[in-house]
Order: sequence, then C-alpha cells, then structure tokens
Amino acid sequence: MKTIDAAAPHKSAARLIGSGAAIVAGSVLADSAMEHYRGSFANPAMLLPIAASGLSLAINGAQQAGRPIPVAAPVSHASATAVGAAGLAFHAYNILRQPGGLSWMNLFYQAPVGAPAALVLAGTLGAAADSLAAGGGFLGPLALGSGRILAGYTAFGIAGTVVEAGLLHFRGAYHDPAMWLPVVLPPLSAVALAKAALTGRVTTITTALLAATAALGLVGTAFHAWGVQRNMGGWRNWRQNLLAGPPLPAPPSFTGLALAGLGALLLIRKARHG
Repeated sequence: MKTIDAAAPHKSAARLIGSGAAIVAGSVLADSAMEHYRGSFANPAMLLPIAASGLSLAINGAQQAGRPIPVAAPVSHASATAVGAAGLAFHAYNILRQPGGLSWMNLFYQAPVGAPAALVLAGTLGAAADSLAAGGGFLGPLALGSGRILAGYTAFGIAGTVVEAGLLHFRGAYHDPAMWLPVVLPPLSAVALAKAALTGRVTTITTALLAATAALGLVGTAFHAWGVQRNMGGWRNWRQNLLAGPPLPAPPSFTGLALAGLGALLLIRKARHG
C-alpha cells in the first residue's frame, strides 16, 4: 500500500514560499545596487540593503536547491526585515524633507518607498518558509499551518507592489497599453487571495490569477528590457540606459509574491481537506 506523506503539502508550500522570497530578494538586490550606484552611495547605509538582500538570496536560494536550512538563516531573515524597515523609514524621510514634501514630483523622482518594503517581504516570507520546512508551522506567535495568515500577508504585499508599479507607470503616462497590465491583473490576484484568507476556500480562479501574475513578472522584465533598448544607443549604451530606462529588477517581485501566494493556497487546501 502506498503511504501518503502528511507533511508533503507543508514541504511543497515551503518550497514555493521560499522560492518567492528568493526572487523578491534578488529583485531588491539588483534594484538597490543600481539605484544606490546612481546615488553614488552618498550615505554608507546605502550598502546595507545590498548586503542584506544578497545574503537573503543566497540563503533562500540554497534551500530551494535542496540543502539543509543554514545556521545563518534566522540572522539573514531578521537582517533583511530590519534593514528593509529602516530603509522604508529613510526613504519616507527623504521624500518628506524635499521642497514640497509629499508631492507627486517627489514620489516620482525621490527614493522609492516600495523597494525597502519588498526587502521586508523577502525576510518575513523566508522565515515563514523555514518554519514550514522544519515542521514548526509558527512564526513567532503566528500559526502558519492554515495558510490564511500567509495568504492575507502576501495579498497585502502584492497590493503594495501594484501601488509602486502604478505610480511609476503613471509617471510614464501609460504611453504603452501594456503598462496597464500590472495595475489590472495583480490587484485581481490580491483581492482573490485576500478572499481565500478570509474564507479559507480556494478556487480555480484564484490559482489561475496568481499563475498569471507570476507570468506577468517575467513578461514585464522583457518589456522593460525592450524599453532599455529603445533609449538612444540601446544596449550598447547599457551603462546609461540601465539607469535611465525602466527598471529591469522591478517586475520579478510580482513573480516572487505570486509564488508565495500559491504556497499559501496549498496550505489552505490542506487545512480544509485534512
């Protein structure tokens, strides 16, 4: 008789959530390296998100390759969360201290608020994946086994990423109809995922929306690469155009969060059907 591994859904969910955390960390690593290089690393603290996201990517990526949870994993997740939270405060302060304070111009062209928030997501999702992989199912006082807390948290993360994408695409005047995709499809995924968190029910539509959002992150990277190519000199002038063109590292955040959402749905199904 074939035996069924009761922990299999938790392990599969942990792999999806950990993979999502690694992708988000990689997105933050590339984005912060480019943007802080553009800022000439004027503040030494600008090196911190590069170090924290790089460590997070290495730790989460190694685990998805089937290696045991490293001893340094809790430090990695905690540092990513802490550096992300501090960066969020620094970026908000940077915007508010500019002439005009909280204005469209400053939101468009000053330090992006969404980038450090993504590092917080990478740290917390990585910690959640570790807990599930180890069979604990708890993150501090929060029970993760039902998947509903993770689904709600990931839905919130997707919604925040939509706001960031919508702001930057608004700056670009939505000159290409494809620029509407990240402000139309991911919000639907976030709402469906939030509903799954509230009701404890998973529908085929929710799964399909998350799968489409994951694909959108990859398609968005291709669109951004084309946007870089369209600038004067194209990829031959990559040193300038990578900084001036649409950010290549931004769209994969949708892919990472969608994978984490799919992991949360696995847990919800397991909790519902036993």
